[in-house]
Parts: sequence; C-alpha cells; structure tokens
Amino acid sequence: MAKIKTRYICQHCGRETNRWMGKCPECGNWNTFKEEITDKKGRPKEYITAVNKPANINEIDLEGEIRFSTGIGELDRVLGGGIVPGSLVLVGGDPGIGKSTLLLQVSAALASGSGKVLYVSGEESLNQIKMRAQRLGLNSKELYLASETNIDAIQAYIESIKPAFVVVDSIQTAYHPDLESAPGSVSQVRECTACLLRLAKGSGIPVFIIGHVTKDGSIAGPRVLEHMVDCVLYFEGERHYIYRILRAVKNRFGSTNEIGIFEMGDSGLKEVKNPSEMLLSGRPVGVSGSVVVSSIEGTRPILIEIQALLSPTTFGMPRRMTTGLDYNRVILLMAVLEKRIGLNLANQDAYLNVAGGIRIDEPAVDLGIAAAIASSFKEIRINPLTVAIGEIGLAGEIRGVSYIESRVKEASKLGFNTCVIPEDNLKGLKNVEGINIVGVKTLRQGLEIILGG
Repeated sequence: MAKIKTRYICQHCGRETNRWMGKCPECGNWNTFKEEITDKKGRPKEYITAVNKPANINEIDLEGEIRFSTGIGELDRVLGGGIVPGSLVLVGGDPGIGKSTLLLQVSAALASGSGKVLYVSGEESLNQIKMRAQRLGLNSKELYLASETNIDAIQAYIESIKPAFVVVDSIQTAYHPDLESAPGSVSQVRECTACLLRLAKGSGIPVFIIGHVTKDGSIAGPRVLEHMVDCVLYFEGERHYIYRILRAVKNRFGSTNEIGIFEMGDSGLKEVKNPSEMLLSGRPVGVSGSVVVSSIEGTRPILIEIQALLSPTTFGMPRRMTTGLDYNRVILLMAVLEKRIGLNLANQDAYLNVAGGIRIDEPAVDLGIAAAIASSFKEIRINPLTVAIGEIGLAGEIRGVSYIESRVKEASKLGFNTCVIPEDNLKGLKNVEGINIVGVKTLRQGLEIILGG
C-alpha cells in the first residue's frame, strides 16, 4: 500500500513545509499552517503526445483563434474584445456584488448564439439557479445547469456535453477526491484550478471561474491562483448602490486599463453606455458645495459630482467623513486650504461624498474637492456648467494631469461651457468647440475662477 504523504501548507500564501510552524516565513502570518495530504495515490505519469511537441512560431496558424462576443459590450471591452478560446478567466468580488448574476447572463447570451453552455454551481441547487434565471428573464435551450462540487464529475460533464463555454461557481466549493483536505483549502483550490486549466488549454473551451474574496479584498486562497489563470476580473462597488465596475487586474489577451460599468436592477445587470450622463442626473442646482469633476476610469473619461457639507462642530474635535474618496487625501487638501488660502476649517465638521456610489482614487480631482469644500464653507454657489480638473501640491500649485483632451471633450459633449484645468496642460491642447478652457497655476487662482464663475 502506498504511503500517504502529508505537508504543512500556509492557508494564506501557499508556502509548504515538512513540519508545523507558528509563523509563516513567506507572508509573516501566524497560525496559518495546516496539515494536508498532498499525495495519496502517487503522481500520475506524464505521457508525451504530439500536442506537446515544440512548434516553430512561424508555422503556428492563428486564423482559427478568433474572439467571440459575450453579448455584453462592457464585458467584451474589459476582456480586450471578447472571449479567447481556451482561456481561463477568474472573476472575483465581494459577496452579493453580482458575479453569479453576470456570468449567468453571459451563459444565456452565449447559449443563444455560440453553442452549448455548461453552468456548474457548487453553492446552489438546480431549482435555485432556475429561479434566478426566471427572475432575470433568461431562457435558452442550449444552457445546461449542474449542481456539483467534485472536479472529476465536472470534467465528466464537460466531456459528455462538449460545451462551447463553461462556468464554475465557485472554485472554493470544488474539491478533488484524491485530496482529503477540505474544499476551499490551499491544496484543493490549487489542484482544482490546475485541472480546469489543463482542460481549457487541451480542449480549447473557455472556462470562467468565480472566486470568493477575503475581508481585505483579495482572492481567497493562495496568490498562485491569480498567476495560473489568463485573466483576473474584479467586480467593484457597494451593494447598496446600483452601479458596478468590472475591472481587469490581469489580462494576457488585452489591456488592463479598460473598465466596464453596469447598473444593477430587478432584471439583472445592464450596461451603462453613457455613465457620465447617468451619474449627473438629479444633480442639485443652486446649492453650495457641489462641483463636477472629470475622472479617468481605465481610458474612459467620466464626469462625476462631488458634494461637500461643512458645518460648525459642537465638539472639541471636528469630524471628517468621506464616501467614495480617499480620507487621507481629503485631510491633506483641507490642510492646504487652511495654510495657503487661509480658510479656518479647524472648527468645521466636513462631510464629502461622491454621488452615485463611485469611488475615485486619482489625484486629478483634487481641484474639485478643494472647490467643493470652499464652496460649502463660504456658502458660494458654483456654476453648474463648470468642470474642475487638476492635482494640488502641498505648496498650493496646480499640477498637470493625464488624458486632458479626453476629459475636456467629455465635458463639452455633455453641455458644460467652462473647464478649469492646469496651466501646464494648455500646451499642445487642441481647441474644443463649445467650451471655454481656463488654465490656472495656483489653487488661489482656481478657486477665484470656479467660485466667481
């Protein structure tokens, strides 16, 4: 009888050792090593086939390697133009963000025009998946559902049905029968992903797998999981808001700069083809503390409203709260306003919000944040047709930003008549019809134009 081999594996980073250790020398976490069976039946023999033989790069034919559309334009954009045959794509995100909903919609769309689709769920029964499909209004004769967690059974389903597309929801529920560790452990996740990877590359069937995320926002399991797949897509957004952002953090077949924006409704996820117009709908008019900024998500410019509310504090320590903005960045900008502009904000509670539930991290919206704070503090209404763009330095200077032409064109397209930008960005900027472009060099100049316009 073959001897069972065991190893201690870190559940956070996948580090393997022959003995238990309290602290992982790789990631530094404590009490993460667990004993797992790594080899029960011995390693299978590797058989060399004709497929594994090296081929000259000039003799490889790419005519058959074409992408095919998912039926959802925003997803095609993030993938780089569509699904590549034989690719393995990992979709991650917070619970309830819409991962299963999106892939069920994609499965139904592909089953209506690209062939058979197999949707395997380890978390829901067939009746539950059917109920969700009915709620979303999805129905296709070529869509096959399975409730299974055994990876060998999943492979058998794929070999018998021969689908054109496979979805596994989720990889943390799948297990390999030769490993006695629990589903979701490092060895199980890694082995199941490796099985799906070999299947995708060997058969040319694209496979999408859903991965759970931990409380710090990373994919549950070892980081090696992200290195094994071809694409890693993250679903971002708050569950209490209707907008979702699909972002690619790894893509072997396209750029990682593109994002897809969706709106969550009763009938599932819908594409948002003009996010600026939707995010600015319902904007208040004639109220201080509201300003429009231009942010870049991927390569797409988006106009977003930033709101600020300042009120005298009733406690000794003023409160600072932000939603959708970097808290430390807002504190820094308030310090610049106090030191360089002379605004007495030390006794003011400050509340800042990005309308629509979108999160902004780029420094190009600094001028808009400062203008919203100053507008609320001085009770001065900002011209609703003005857009503020620029990064603020600690000396109160306005620094140049990237993609300035795209930002200005987006503002002009939506009917804005004034755009305040850094003076450095005026060099080489082409004139845009219908909008007045004003260059500023300091924060004081920018506030005088924005608050006085």
